[in-house]
Formats: sequence, C-alpha cells, structure tokens
Amino acid sequence: MKALWLVSFRPIGSSKVNDFYQSLFVDSIKSIEFDITFSLTQFDEKNVKEFVDNKKIKNFYVNIPKSSLPQNKKYSNKLMLQNSLNQFLENDFQYLIYSTADIIVPNNLFKVLSKINDEEFCALVYPNTHIKNGIIENSFWPHYGIDLIVFKLSKDRANKFINIIKEYNQYDWGINENFYVAASEALKIKRINLFKYLNVLKFENDFEAFSENRSWQIESWKENQRYFLNFLKYTKLSKLYAFGSYYYLLYKIFNFKDLNFKLILSYLIFYPYNLTKKIIRLIKKR
Repeated sequence: MKALWLVSFRPIGSSKVNDFYQSLFVDSIKSIEFDITFSLTQFDEKNVKEFVDNKKIKNFYVNIPKSSLPQNKKYSNKLMLQNSLNQFLENDFQYLIYSTADIIVPNNLFKVLSKINDEEFCALVYPNTHIKNGIIENSFWPHYGIDLIVFKLSKDRANKFINIIKEYNQYDWGINENFYVAASEALKIKRINLFKYLNVLKFENDFEAFSENRSWQIESWKENQRYFLNFLKYTKLSKLYAFGSYYYLLYKIFNFKDLNFKLILSYLIFYPYNLTKKIIRLIKKR
C-alpha cells in the first residue's frame, strides 16, 4: 500500500515559528512506517526546495510561478489537488491525503486506516487538538478547521474526482474542508470521523509574518465561496455547504459509530452552546 500526501509549504526563513512547525510536521510523517510520497505544488515560495531536499523525503515537486496566477493571488489549493490527482493516476497509490503543514500527524494513522473495511472512503479527524504558545488548549473543543483528510480511491473514482473539479477554482485561504467534504458526497463515498482513534495536534500559525490578517482571510473566503457555489451547482449538491458554515459541515460528517464521549461533548458545545450564543448576539444587534 502507498500514500500520496498533498501539501504545500510556506516560505522557509520568513518565520522561525512556522519553520519549526513545518519541520515537526515532516518529521511526524517520516516517523510513520508506511510508503509515503509528498505531492508538493509550490508557488515561488523561498527556500522550500532546499528544505525538502534536506529533509530527504520522497516527493513530486512542481513549482507554479505566482505570475501565472490571477493578480495578487499567492497560491491555489485547486491546482495543488489537480496535480496530485494526476500523480495519483500515473502511479500506484491507494491513499490520497490532504493536510495542512502545521499539524503533527499521529503515528498510528495507517494502522487505523487499515482496519476500515470499505474499499473506498473519506476519513478525517475532527476536532483537532489546538496548541497555542506551546500549550494544549483543549482536546475536544470544537475549533474550526479539518486539517487531515484521507481519501482511499480507485483509479475510476480518482478520474471522476478530476472531472468534477474542472470548472472549480480556489485561490489563497479558505473553503478547503467544505470543498473536500462536499467532494466526498459528489464521489458517493462514505465519510468517517476518526477522532476517537487519532489525535491531531494543530499549531497556531504566525500569520503576521505573511501579512495574512483576519480581514484578508475573510475577503479570500468570500471570493472562494463564489467559486465553491459553482462547484456545488455543477455537482448538484446543497448550497448549505457554502452558506451553512460548520453547522452544516458537522451535520454531514456525523455518524453514531464515530462517537465517543469527547466527540459527543464537541457536538453539544458546537450546537446547543455555540448556536445559542450566536442567536443571542444576533438579537442584541437588532
């Protein structure tokens, strides 16, 4: 069995904090006894090739110049996925894995995946365990973000994946987990939340090092939402993937078989607690 790991690295040397997190991420994957190849699509990020070479990881390395992107765009997760799917089809892989580069991957990942009986599936871990300033905040609190998503696909299904993203675009920050969960429904494969078996540690990035403040994120998310709506229309999926926030996303990945005590707490916090607070805030604004 082999896995193709889809990820992209931030520039090396711009932030010691982010460099450290990315190094931990790579080391956590290298410690896993499994045949893993990285699918790396970069966009002129400085010193990444040297970083990859020094880490001595198997990889497909593709650089897309920023000049070939729309004006003022930094990167595209759609182009990263497109490259990885082509690599998946041209080689002998069974798993296609998407993740961010600011997590520590649990070393029992493939042991857990091997116990899933389905021939094809989409497995993910929600919620992450967030680490801020070196301190674990909570191991069950429902933060936003699904940062590890595993597809087990046949060649036929991977071909279908390529076809359904032909009219889809995505640039810069946002919408990725919404897209991947929606794509799993379009592909008609089972979704499994592995939270009770796996603990994914998620670091808080140093966004200030790249001028990526909250207003930039919101603007980027809204633009990607429009692209995403085109994808949902093409695949005949609910617009709630784009408008329902995590309230709809967590509903779509919910399965009684995936629950344990901590995940039940997460759902109770996210729905009755968070939703009530949100409604109260809306009422006060009137």
